[in-house]
Amino acid sequence: MATQRRTPGSQTSLREANRARIVDAIKKHGGLTQVELAGATGLSPATVSNIVKELSSSGVLHTAQSIRSGRRAQHVTLAHALGLVVGVHFSTRHLRVALADVANTVVAENHMPLAKDHRADNELDKVSLLLTDMLESVDASRDEVLAIGLAVPAPLDRATGTIARGGIMRGWDGVVIADALERRVKRPVFIDNAANLTALAESRLGAGRGKGTTITLDVGDGIGAGLLLNGQLFRGKNGVAGEFGHTTIRENGPLCRCGNRGCLEAIAGGPAILDELRDHLGSLKLGDVVLQAMAGDARCIRAIADAGKHIGIATANLCNLIDPERVIVGGELARAGELLLGPMRHAVERSIIVNEDLMPDIVQGQLGVRAATLGAVAHAVDSISITSVGVAV
Repeated sequence: MATQRRTPGSQTSLREANRARIVDAIKKHGGLTQVELAGATGLSPATVSNIVKELSSSGVLHTAQSIRSGRRAQHVTLAHALGLVVGVHFSTRHLRVALADVANTVVAENHMPLAKDHRADNELDKVSLLLTDMLESVDASRDEVLAIGLAVPAPLDRATGTIARGGIMRGWDGVVIADALERRVKRPVFIDNAANLTALAESRLGAGRGKGTTITLDVGDGIGAGLLLNGQLFRGKNGVAGEFGHTTIRENGPLCRCGNRGCLEAIAGGPAILDELRDHLGSLKLGDVVLQAMAGDARCIRAIADAGKHIGIATANLCNLIDPERVIVGGELARAGELLLGPMRHAVERSIIVNEDLMPDIVQGQLGVRAATLGAVAHAVDSISITSVGVAV
């Protein structure tokens, strides 16, 4: 029987697949040594070495000497010269924009407050103007921008690209947000929920590194959750998984902005906390409440602790469903640290089904208010195809 041989085409396909595995691993981790690349991709060290050398010569990868475990090693990242990406995060009251290279190095950043119930057309115009100014500041052109990642604090209907539930972002209902921004900036835009992109950033750059199954809570004016299951973001059939703040925890409770009653967000979100403290603090913002609590204000401490208890009860229910390794708490309210996390842990311990030694860690996020923006940058990088001859969207 004649021995079967691979055709040249199949050898080429295998090599292209191996190149893609290496590039995807670097995109996911931001940078790895060649030894780490071999472990992450399952390729032999010799194959990794040859492909890294080839892609470095063609300008796709960049290598530099580093030290790992006391030994010299080649650290491999994407080449900075490949182009730029942008991360945009709309929160309910703030806009943050970051300009970065494809190696996730931020080269310019800006943020500004937003009016309550801001409108999509005004704020998307601001993004375009900010991007122009930021590109000028680094002597770059809009043509060098490969992709824009966009984070919004609302559930998204993946089929239509619009907010999935009217009233959650008043002034944005019915707007195909990614398309609207693309028309303004003339660059590809990729949109996702802010909690998902916070989870993405924490998994790669922050408190979720090395963990395959995590819950990342984004706790501020709203409350969302990003679910990382076996290393992959879980968005659900329609793209609206993780609407943790709209879990009903008190039947016939206060009216929520989504139209339902008794949602976690209506009880423990930023507006609920501010309403409770209005006679005490007046018209302060959530960040001011955190600062007052950290300075020892008893009522602010109590309000944050109560919010932590309610969030903890809902978190225990979610933990019982998906059995995470770690719960990461980010967002503006997470700046309160143990004033929030302590009551959360206590509530989870009381309600979770597993023994204490199997409980997930509950930790503060490491990326702060920039988490969703950095996640949007990573989402933009993930959305472009990097090959040995260049970049394609």
